[in-house]
Amino acid sequence: MIIWIIGMSAAGKTVIGQELYKHIKQKHINTVFIDGDVFRDLHANDVKYTIENRKKNSDRICRMCEFLDQQDINVVCSVLSIFHDAQQWNREHYKEYFEIFLDVSFDTLLNRDKKNLYNRAIKGEIPNVVGVDIEFKPPKNPDMIIKNEGNETPETIAQRIFQRLESPLELVQ
Repeated sequence: MIIWIIGMSAAGKTVIGQELYKHIKQKHINTVFIDGDVFRDLHANDVKYTIENRKKNSDRICRMCEFLDQQDINVVCSVLSIFHDAQQWNREHYKEYFEIFLDVSFDTLLNRDKKNLYNRAIKGEIPNVVGVDIEFKPPKNPDMIIKNEGNETPETIAQRIFQRLESPLELVQ
């Protein structure tokens, strides 16, 4: 199964994804975690942040998940995922796909912005920031929407996702 966690920068994708990965890994050893930023690092940051380069990186992540899925490896993937066509491709190519959208207000994102991306983009210091000069369109048909305004801990959110995954769906044994 591919579990695709979508959200803007500072939405909590990585920390929630890591917590979810820990829960799943305890029961299903054949599980890996992919983080969008780390994935870029693994490719020596050879693509920039333009729409075209973001698309190239998105395609790489989708194909890597397909490769792992074909080997019966579960993936928790925490990515920005701004392309609806990539999300649709995932639904059509993975054995099982579960999409989670972390819905967070822009004010909360600004307050959490440890990388200072949003403020720098608003000031015009850096280009190509999703949510500022690149539009973020929420996914069309997520399997689960989580409002992550700080009312729950990442651990609680991960546990809630894990419970949802374990009941109606089967992770690869």
